This record gives sequence, C-alpha cells and structure tokens, in this order.
Amino acid sequence: MRVQIGRWEFSPALWPTLAALFFFVLTLSLGNWQSGRAEYKRELQARYDTAAQHPPVHVGVELLDKDAVLYRKLEVEGVFEPAHEILLDNRVLDGVAGYHVLTPLRVAGGNSAILVNRGWVATGPDRTRLPDLPVMEGTVRIEGIAVEPQSRYFEFSGAAPVGRVWQNLNFEQYALNTGLQLHPVLLLQTTELADGLLRRWPRPDTGVATHVGYALQWYGLAATLAVLWLVLNLKRMKQPDPDRSRPQ
Repeated sequence: MRVQIGRWEFSPALWPTLAALFFFVLTLSLGNWQSGRAEYKRELQARYDTAAQHPPVHVGVELLDKDAVLYRKLEVEGVFEPAHEILLDNRVLDGVAGYHVLTPLRVAGGNSAILVNRGWVATGPDRTRLPDLPVMEGTVRIEGIAVEPQSRYFEFSGAAPVGRVWQNLNFEQYALNTGLQLHPVLLLQTTELADGLLRRWPRPDTGVATHVGYALQWYGLAATLAVLWLVLNLKRMKQPDPDRSRPQ
C-alpha cells in the first residue's frame, strides 16, 4: 500500500504491518481483560458491602445455596471435628510465615458439615513439628463470612497434600477424602475463641486499583505501537533538485 499526502508518503510493508497488528490486538485484549477484572472486583465490592448490611444467615441441616449466601454473614452451631483438620501452608501475616487452620464443624441436628477457616497460626522455628492447636470441645456457636471454598495462591509443580498440610484447598478432593456432606462455602470465622489463632481477614474484593493500573499500561503500550507504526511508515518525499532541472 502506498499513499501520498502532499510531500509525505505513507507506505507500510506487509510483514511489519501484520506483526504490529498482532501485538496491537494482543495488548488491547490484555487491557480489556484487566478492565474486566476491575469491573468484576467492583461488583464484588458492591455485593460485599450489601451483604454486610444483612443479619447473619442461620446454617441448618439443609445445604446452603452458595450464590445466595456468598459474602453473607453466617451463624452456625455444632461440634468441631479435629480428625479432619488440615493446614494450608505458606500463609503470611505481617511478614511471618504460617498456616490457615481449616476444621469442619458438624452442624447440630443433622449430618451436614461446614468447613471453617478458624484463623492463622505461625509455623514456628521447626517446620517438621506442626503447631499444637487447641479445639473447642462440645457444642459451639460461631459466626463468620461465607466465601468461595477454593484457594489458589500458588502451587509447586507436582505438589500434593502431605498429611494434614496442603498447599491449597481443593474442595472437591477434601470432601472426597473425608466423606463429609459439606456446605458449598468456606466460613471465615469471626467469633473469637480461646484458641490462640489470629483472624484478620482481608476483603475478598481488593485489587481494583491494581487491575486499573495494569489496564492503563496495556492500553498505553497499544497506543505506543500504533503511533510507532504510523511514524516509521511515514516518510517525507525527496524534492527534485531545481538546479538539475534547468537546461544547460
């Protein structure tokens, strides 16, 4: 393609143009993806803030509807079952490595259970020795926030649960291993009990500003590619030498 505009000529070559188009579409798509993630987090913010205004939902013997209770406050009465307790590894609080302690609570009056993230505990100087975790015996009544049961912080290649220590929570695998009839949410316990665990839960909707920042970076890169393509393919035409055009 060759276009002449006054003293300027625009003549992009085929393969450089295709390469520029590919990277332009790629960066634009990544920007749109980050924008979508930011919008999703904004929706989570609205849902979380709305749910916080409602009174706690009582957990009974019938399994909860996850979509109806996600980020709602729940209250439940039952008995902890430490035999099925697991520790999620590599959870850091204030720069200190530790575990999240997950223990199922058998709901009073039925056979269902809800998996409770009871809080954080430090690993200690010797990782070969797991922390001693007291569990409240007998019937307890606790409150918490219902969140998605899966966790995917990171996972080493080929990593698998080692006894009670898991890198991430695979909810389906956990239910299969324990044979428990689990409610489809994870309960972040907010009720304070005398168990030595720390419960400082971050909002599940954080990160809007980060996604917006990444989106602007990708959009900026796409704009830079477009400008470079235009500039590099726009050339000023040489003017004929008037001295050479005169008859001798």
